[in-house]
Amino acid sequence: MPPAFRELPDEDLMLAYAGGDAAAFDVLYARHEAALYRFVRRLLGAPLAAQADEVFQDAWLRIVAARASFVPRGAAWRTWAFTIAHNAAMDRLRVAGREVALEREDEDDPLEWLMARLDHVAPSSEDHAFWRAAGAQLLHCLEALPAAQRAAFLLHHEDGASVEDLAQRLALPFETAKSRLRYALRKLRGCMGQYLEALEPAR
Repeated sequence: MPPAFRELPDEDLMLAYAGGDAAAFDVLYARHEAALYRFVRRLLGAPLAAQADEVFQDAWLRIVAARASFVPRGAAWRTWAFTIAHNAAMDRLRVAGREVALEREDEDDPLEWLMARLDHVAPSSEDHAFWRAAGAQLLHCLEALPAAQRAAFLLHHEDGASVEDLAQRLALPFETAKSRLRYALRKLRGCMGQYLEALEPAR
């Protein structure tokens, strides 16, 4: 693998891959494998956990198949790829015929995920139990969201999508995308109430 590839932005790597350089794809895959896999697993949830690997691979196959259509002047590569992964996961959920809950995985630490979202550093030993409970509660709250709201929340917080991005990527009217995200946040705040209240003095 050319050392220079490691320094290239995702968009340039995708263009190089579309031009026939397989090594560029290897770098893209290594950079984003973990994040895309977590995203797919969270969208599919526990009832479809056994299909997570298959949907993950399907998402990458779709990325490969669409390589010639990627336009760097449009969305960033990560945004483009997350949208493809979202569509692959939602297609599988539709086939399943029901909304499913978010999976809890021992390897997918809710403590680290919650603290990263709240910009906190690692807790002291006396705070660890609080953050562990808060992380578990967050995953419980996410499980309770409808699939469409959960997808909007994860795209917003995992991939940094704005409301405008959500509307474009999900082919929704702006107000619909805004409502999905607003309802998701409202439900999560209500569900996480006691933990958010405990954090207020520190803010």
